[in-house]
Formats: sequence, C-alpha cells, structure tokens
Amino acid sequence: MIITGVCPHDCPDTCSWQVKVDPIDGRALDIWGHPDHPVTQGRLCGKVDRYLERTYHPDRLTAPLKRVGRKGEGRFQTIGWDQAIAEITDRLKAIIAEYGAEAVLPYSYAGTMGVLQGEGMAARFFNRMGASQLARTICSEAGFEGYQYTTGRVIGMEPQDFAHARLILLWGTNTLTSNMHLWPFVQQARKKGARVIVIDPARTRTARAADEWIPIWPGTDAALALAMMQALIAEDRIDHEYIAKATVGFEKLVERVRQFPPEWAESITGIPAERIRELARVYAETQPAAIRVNYGLQRHAGGGMAMRNIVILPALVGAWRYRGGGVQLSSSGSFYLDKSALKRPDLLGDRHPRTINMIRLGDALSLDPTRLARAHYHPRPIDPIPSPEEAGPPVKALIVYNSNPAAVAPDQAAVTAGLLREDLFTVVLEHFQTDTADYADYVLPATTQLEHWDILKPYGHLFLALNRPAIAPIGQALPNSEIFRRLAAGMGYEDPCFREDDETILRNFIQAQTHPTFEGVTWKRLLAEGFVRLNLPEPYLPFAEGHFPTPSGKCELFSQRMADDGYDPLPAWIPPAAFKSRTQNPQRLDDSRSSCETSAFEHPPLMLISPPAHSFLNTTFANMARFQAREIEPMVWLHPQDAAERGVIDRDVVCICNEQGRVQLVARVTEDIMPGVALAPTIWWRKFSPDERNVNWLTDQHETDMGGTAAFYDVRVWLTKG
Repeated sequence: MIITGVCPHDCPDTCSWQVKVDPIDGRALDIWGHPDHPVTQGRLCGKVDRYLERTYHPDRLTAPLKRVGRKGEGRFQTIGWDQAIAEITDRLKAIIAEYGAEAVLPYSYAGTMGVLQGEGMAARFFNRMGASQLARTICSEAGFEGYQYTTGRVIGMEPQDFAHARLILLWGTNTLTSNMHLWPFVQQARKKGARVIVIDPARTRTARAADEWIPIWPGTDAALALAMMQALIAEDRIDHEYIAKATVGFEKLVERVRQFPPEWAESITGIPAERIRELARVYAETQPAAIRVNYGLQRHAGGGMAMRNIVILPALVGAWRYRGGGVQLSSSGSFYLDKSALKRPDLLGDRHPRTINMIRLGDALSLDPTRLARAHYHPRPIDPIPSPEEAGPPVKALIVYNSNPAAVAPDQAAVTAGLLREDLFTVVLEHFQTDTADYADYVLPATTQLEHWDILKPYGHLFLALNRPAIAPIGQALPNSEIFRRLAAGMGYEDPCFREDDETILRNFIQAQTHPTFEGVTWKRLLAEGFVRLNLPEPYLPFAEGHFPTPSGKCELFSQRMADDGYDPLPAWIPPAAFKSRTQNPQRLDDSRSSCETSAFEHPPLMLISPPAHSFLNTTFANMARFQAREIEPMVWLHPQDAAERGVIDRDVVCICNEQGRVQLVARVTEDIMPGVALAPTIWWRKFSPDERNVNWLTDQHETDMGGTAAFYDVRVWLTKG
C-alpha cells in the first residue's frame, strides 16, 4: 500500500513523498520522494530520507507525562490522557480567574508547517480563550518586510525557471544544505553555460560546488547591494525602459547611491572595489540573471534594509523581463490564502489581547514589568512600547508546541531563568523529550507527519500539497489538532468548531479559497493527486510587465509607506551592531554569565554566525545518533590566522564568550571561513552540548530594523583556548 504525503519541516522544498505501508500490520516500510512532483523529482534530503527512523525512534513520547522532579531535571511519571487534560485545564482556569487570559502565552513556530497541525486548531483554542498573541518573528520577518516594502508581496521566481538563467547569484544561501531541490535547476543552467556565484562569509558546500565564491563580512550585504547600484547607474548599465515603466523613485535613488561607491563598500564588505564593479557589470550584461537570497543575511541590525537593497537590483537591470531572471526569497506571497475560517479570529469577539514578540521570550517570562513591556511586539519605529503599567499581567502559563525555545530562542540565560520559575505553568506538546520538555509540568505526546492529516503551503515553489496519514498514531500520541480539541473541551468551550474533524476542517479550508490563483485547486484533486500547482501562467514571470502589488503599482525604489512607518524611504546602510562594536570593550562580563578568561581580550572580538548544520533542521533530527555522528560534535570554524593568534589548533576545546555568557565548542581550523569570523553550525540540543549550552546562549534579544526578527548573526564574541 502506497500513501502520498508531504514533508512538514521548515524548508522551502516542501517535498511530496510516498510511504510504503505493510497492509497487514500497518507499519511503514519505506519512504521516498514523489517521482511525479516537478520539484521533488523523486528525491528526499538525507534527513527526511530517514524519517521512518524518527517516527519509530525508541525515544518517541508515547504517553502523557507529569513532572515529578525539579524543573529542568526532566523527571516525569506517565499518566493517562483524561488525568492530563483535567489537571492542565483546571490549572489554566485558575490562572485565568486570577490573572486574566493574557497570562497564558502560546509559543510555537515551524516544527510543522502544516496549516492545521501548525496554527489551525491551536489558533481557534487561543482565540477562544483570549490568550496573549504571539508574533512569530524568529526567522524571516525582517527580510519579508524589506521585500514587501519594495515589491508589495513576497513573490519571486519559480525554482524551475532557474534552469533558464545565464547567471545565478546564490546570495547568503547554502543551497545544498537548506534548499537542495533548487540545485538540479541550477545544474541545468550550468550545463547550458550559466555561471554560478556564491556570496557568503563561508565557503560552504554550495560555494565549493559553484564557479566562484565571493567572501563577504557578515551583515554587510546591504553595503554590497548599494555599491552595485552605484556602479550600475554610474556606468549606465541599467534598463531605462523597464525603470521608467515599472519603478518609482529612480531619480531619488540616483542621488542616494552616489554616496556609496565600491571604494566605500570595500572596507565594509571585505570585497575589493574592482570586484564589486565586475560583479555589477556581469550582473547587468548577463541576462537572464537570477538571485536566490535566503534568510541568514537578514539576521542582523539592518536585515530588513539589506533585503530591500538586494531586491531592487533586478528592477534596475530589467531582469524580471526574462524567464530565468529576477529574485527568489520565498514563494509565500503567491499564495493568497484566506485562513479566517481555519483560525477563527472571530472567536476573540471584542477582545484585543497583547502580542508578545517570540524572540523576547526571556523578557516575557521575567516578572519585571519593564522587561515584559519590552517584550510587546513593536516591529516599526512608529510602534510604541507600552509603559510597565500597561504591560499586562505576568506570564503565568506557557503552552509550547512545534518549537523548542530552550534551545532556539535568543538569550538562553534569560529564557532558562524564566522556565525555572516555579510559578510558571508549562505544557509542552512534543515528539521527544527536548531541552524545553525538561522544564515542563506536563508533556503531551504529539503525532508525526506520518500519523495525521494536514495541508502544506510551500515557500519555495507553487504546489499546494495534502498529507494523508500513512500509519496509526504511535502509542497514545495524538495530533496537535486533537490535543487542542481535548483542551478546549476541558476548558468548557462548546463552540461547534472544536468538534470538527481534521478532514472536514481541511476540506472547508480549501473550499474557502476564492482567489483566482486557487481556481482548479480542489479537495478532490488533492485527494487524487496529492499536490496541485496554483492557477498561474507557465512560465510564471510575475513582474515582466511591472504590475507590482504595491500602492503605486510599481517597484518602489522610494517607498512612501516606509516613510509613513518611520523608516528611511530609500535604500540605506545600517551597520550590524556587532560590526559597529568590534573595537569596543565588553560592557558586562560577570562570573555568573560569562567567566571569560582575561586572555580572551588580548585579541579583537570575532563576528559569530550560526547557520544550519547540514544534518539538522533547526533542532529537529539533532537527537538522532546517525545525524549527531555526521555533525561529529558542537564546533566552531576558525580561520587559521585567528586560530594561530590565539594559540588554537584544530580539534582544541575553546571557550567563546561575550556579555551574554560563555559556551564550550571544539575548534575546526579551516580556510573556509573569512578571517575575523567564527561559524558555529546549529542547532545542537543543549543536553547534547559539552557544557549544556549552545550558541544561542551568546545571542541577545535585540531586534532587527524591520519585523522584530532575531539578530542571530549579529554577535561579537571573544575566544580563548580551553
């Protein structure tokens, strides 16, 4: 028996898969990429190809657990579902009665990207309750905002069209690790003569496989884009016709970029001025030219502006005119999804609960009203921060699903302090006993993608996909949707929406889509075919004639919306916070958080970045021995020059520290990283790290310029041996 489904994980490829199931005992026997999917093309990544091992892993949670030890010890006893639901809802009712519903905070992200098991039934539950809302900012909001201010929506090239490019810039993306199904189209283009250039601080797998690697200082992509604009305009290598027809604000842009010549950018980016000019020339002259840009380059103080600057480049040279030309960050904007019937915001009624920024979980869990006020979501300069008196009640209940904040959230010391509060009631829905689950009062076993229904909207292509359950739930595990149904019943919520089964919800969700792009995308077709492409032209050239979904209808080189929201309306340069402070002494280093050796400060700080490890996907798969062995151990890449200055040799244990704390890692000395930069592949669970800390212990809660995103790659550290 073969069942068609789709990978749920946080990856642009959103692969369609097929699962072979034993018809007698119902056990899954094999899994592979769907051969008919135009992007998956029969292949799964090395992680998901082992998805059955994860589903049947001996450490899977298969029954509800209740804490019996101290928080953080991870000691639990098994209980039944009825007891778990009754005790959890009794505690929630008591908290709401004393502090109000805003004292309950949901915390989730992309453990599954499914519309139902992600934020479907959960949203109904928390809307009905009136709980605090969560701004899910941890990954991509800065880049999305910068992109949307420029083009209106996050709409870009279809991955298949990269095969038609003559030049491909892989800018801040390790495609072979985090977007492997784009690579075959890149290879098709190369076979026809295309040139592939990688712009990245590290010589990644992708950079090694490309035609050229251009090393760039972390957080300086905006400066490179500005200098490329200046060179394009100064040498008149622009498409005047497209600019006149499809953009607004060009004259103002010309004036702005005069101050950003390649000579200015050289000292900032580390790229020679003449190489910047050559890059601009080849980008203008080699059409179609495609840019694949990813989220890492926007995880710093000026991340939103960096994305905006890069997204302007295709409009200047008219790259959007051609098949194989343009830029892709995400395909999300092509999906005009109506989720109101799914999430039911109407259940809030007249209530307007506060919204907490998820990257400030450490502040949100503090009992200090000033810090709680700071945790409120305020993504734009014009958004006010409430006073401590207006911050609302302290967070007294935390319900975590589809996330592992004890490992992934910034400022781990603050997050840990919050999770250790005895007065904080914590419930975690999980597959495994993660770092976060160790701090829970109750842990509820959730199903994996093989065990439930869902629909996946990709962010790397245009095929909506249906996931059918291939096997029965393992043990007593339940889908997130069913867990929240039971919690709703325990809370006394009698709304009919909490009695709808999963298939009904998903069928109604599809039927509720009325945008023309969903014409032909039906429940019947999804059941029969497994995946259906949006009703869009082939080839899909979204801006060949302009028609951008902005207020002006054009690509906004000058954005009045940005001015109204408190931003510079033109492309600008916002240095990373760590970049600006490379020569400054640390502000706070105390024994409880850092314990840095004095010798660490004999050398300048390093810029720390922490991109995904090849064998992990965020913290998913990081508990599996096979993938741990592939990654070897928590490590940090150092350039030989930086290692020699500090007396470090390959495989030495080193201490990395800053104002936030200290972490032990193992040095990998390699010329695959720029001098002055340290790279720590992530995300290791803390319990599998030498000192039970990972690199997020070193990140703070500071936000990017747009969207309130975490500045994970805007970290300065000192390093010492031992």
